Amino acid sequence: MEKTPKWIDVALIPLLNLLIAFVISGIVVLLIGENPIEAIRVMVDGSLGSPYGWGYTLYYATNFIFTGLAVAVAYHASQFNIGGEGQATLGGLGVALVLLMVPWPNWYLALIGAMIGGAVFGAAWAAIPAYLQAKRGSHIVITTIMFNFIAASLLNYMLVNVLRPRGSMDPATARFPAATHLPTFHDMPLIGQFFGKSVPANVSFFIAIVACFLVWGLIWRTRLGFAIRAFGRSEPAARYAGISPVKIVMAAMLISGALAGLMATNNVMGEAHRLVLNSVEGAGFIGIAVALMGRNHPFGVFLAALLFGFLYQGGGELALETSIPRELITVIQALVILFTGAFDNMLRGPIEQFFVARANARKEA
Repeated sequence: MEKTPKWIDVALIPLLNLLIAFVISGIVVLLIGENPIEAIRVMVDGSLGSPYGWGYTLYYATNFIFTGLAVAVAYHASQFNIGGEGQATLGGLGVALVLLMVPWPNWYLALIGAMIGGAVFGAAWAAIPAYLQAKRGSHIVITTIMFNFIAASLLNYMLVNVLRPRGSMDPATARFPAATHLPTFHDMPLIGQFFGKSVPANVSFFIAIVACFLVWGLIWRTRLGFAIRAFGRSEPAARYAGISPVKIVMAAMLISGALAGLMATNNVMGEAHRLVLNSVEGAGFIGIAVALMGRNHPFGVFLAALLFGFLYQGGGELALETSIPRELITVIQALVILFTGAFDNMLRGPIEQFFVARANARKEA
């Protein structure tokens, strides 16, 4: 029995699922009385047609890379981490405390401190559901969802009662010192001339790329990664091989939470230069779709994050230039999730059967 080529699972099936999602989205646009071709033109031009659009697309993609990697790492250990939103929220708190409490002399030392603060706070927030799952058998999906709401409430309390500057009515921290501001694409040599000062994309994008390589090395080139994948494939087999379920669940969730917390280096440190309410803006939940579409592989996560960055930025431009509501982008995202996740086997079975039958026919001939 021939096996289907790897490229079918990695590239062909996700691409076809994506095309179906876009075709159905085009039908929805047509039903509300708008031109789907014009809508696509506005989205492409608004997100990819100018340095301004590219800057925002890559800014959003940076957030989605971190949260997508967070979901992917946990998924390899058979843990469905829905708590990226809360972990990124607490990561932002960690970044803000580090930047406000320590007099950093320059941005790169501040970035190291912020990365540590964001990762530690994100990992700590993931550690509690992980412990409840590993030791008490609590369902990781339920606990991580609950911790999203707890994180939002905790951040609200901290911003209103603890970190809000005296005399300010805005529930936000003070602005971070200028020395801690990250260089944007405009500030960088070679590429700076192509991006305006208002573009929020910054050096965190390159940190996200490095994180993709590190996660790939962790999962496929280390003993811990092998243990995580073995446990995710079969817990009884992993137990028989001497792999501790408690250690694997804790390790995978701590790494997952740390990756989600690192997102704050982009949106809190790199763009807002202060911590505000709802700074995550749903990126933790979008990370689930990014990981699903990227097949939980770092390279796939990177490509899927670019796609969702395009949808996010293009959707904003679509809402500004047409009468199409921004909520339609949520519909498109939902369709992408639907076809790359729930309906994935709808195409997979027939396509795999076709290629297997073709390979067998060639072999017999």
